[in-house]
Amino acid sequence: MSLIGEMKFFLGLQIHQSLRGIFINQAKYALEILHKHGMEKGQSIGIPMATKPKLDVDLSGDPVDQTDYRSKIGSLMYLTSTRPDIVQAGSSFDLTAFSYADHARCIDTRKSTSRGIQFLSDKLVSWMSKKQDCTAMSSAEVEYVALSASLPKRCLN
Repeated sequence: MSLIGEMKFFLGLQIHQSLRGIFINQAKYALEILHKHGMEKGQSIGIPMATKPKLDVDLSGDPVDQTDYRSKIGSLMYLTSTRPDIVQAGSSFDLTAFSYADHARCIDTRKSTSRGIQFLSDKLVSWMSKKQDCTAMSSAEVEYVALSASLPKRCLN
């Protein structure tokens, strides 16, 4: 990239390079979305956003232009590639984890087996099943070790 100078834009992403690192954002794209849909003077909301009850069908209201609605949602979904803090507004972004362990299931070693699964929204993203390295003294300890083992390391960073 040195032949054409410092990279400022790439595939719609704004890129800022400094001694502290490389920073990527889509501020220009976000402003273009607001302008395209006539929302330049819209009100901002704090993050995390307030929870409100789910909306239901408005039978007395005007029908929504589905093409316009899909365009808005699609633009927001593309924007979430560099703004994960707004992903909740565009779609479900819940990380759910389950863990389970049996206490001293192995007759020979008295070791337990840990099991765990993780879902992102409703999609399975990780699973594991492993014999524990230690011999636990209680069922509570077994469950604690299973929970610790079942969490993907990337969730802890």
